Amino acid sequence: MPDLLSEAFEQVQEDVDSAFDAFLPVPQDTRARLVEAMRYAVIGGGKRVRPLLVCATAKLFGVDRDAAIAAGCAVEAIHCYSLIHDDLPCMDDDDLRHGKPTLHKVYDEATAVLAGDCLHALAFDILSMQGTSSDPFVRSELIATLARASGHDGMAGGQMMDIVSDEQEYDLGQVTRLQQLKTGALLAASVEMGAILGRVPPEGRTHLRAYARDIGLAFQIADDLLDVEGDEQKAGKALRKDEGQGKQTFVTLMGRDKARAQAEMLVGQAGEHLSSYGEDARVLVELARFVVERDR
Repeated sequence: MPDLLSEAFEQVQEDVDSAFDAFLPVPQDTRARLVEAMRYAVIGGGKRVRPLLVCATAKLFGVDRDAAIAAGCAVEAIHCYSLIHDDLPCMDDDDLRHGKPTLHKVYDEATAVLAGDCLHALAFDILSMQGTSSDPFVRSELIATLARASGHDGMAGGQMMDIVSDEQEYDLGQVTRLQQLKTGALLAASVEMGAILGRVPPEGRTHLRAYARDIGLAFQIADDLLDVEGDEQKAGKALRKDEGQGKQTFVTLMGRDKARAQAEMLVGQAGEHLSSYGEDARVLVELARFVVERDR
């Protein structure tokens, strides 16, 4: 990973952990177990790709770093809640996440459900705070953007399509749509929210949306390749599950070589969408490259 991107990841990880620590003080009553579970889910885990997308996009438009971190935490809270619920026995039934036991294994299923619910609520609480933006119209648009990306027209809708995929024969177009919702929607929202903080009007975000769309698909193709070729120790989670469940993926539909070539093409295209920003967009361009070269 290039030094610039490594430094950007390290800084955003530190800032996000610090912000979540402040957002989630442990109460001195019987809610403590719930908040401790929330902290377990959001502090000290994951690469923080989504908060970095928010921050790197916001920086293009001179947005205050603390505001961008707050918005990034909101997206990360939604992402982490979805992982908690995905890992439950009623969904993917996973024992490991980011190399450590899943939340329901450390606590219990009921606490895991509540922790996920509360992280969902926390995301919108953060976006409603004046510290995220003093402009109520900006706060409102941030909330609407993340809500759409999280629900039936976004991440949750994609998860439903994934759940029923073993009963369906999805073609490439349907798999692409599934992944645009399940994985791509939050990535796209992260970029969009950085631009919203920068008060970029909707008509001025077309190239940013195109960048986000391309890295969202590249991210999922890389995930599918990792599921087939990856090392479970590095990934920190169970692999080879899609194949075992007979699910259609970019790899099963395109083959490894074509899937890899498609991801490379998308990354190159993503960088071209940001060419007008020059060196200012270097973190975003390198992040697109990281998406297909990561090993976890």
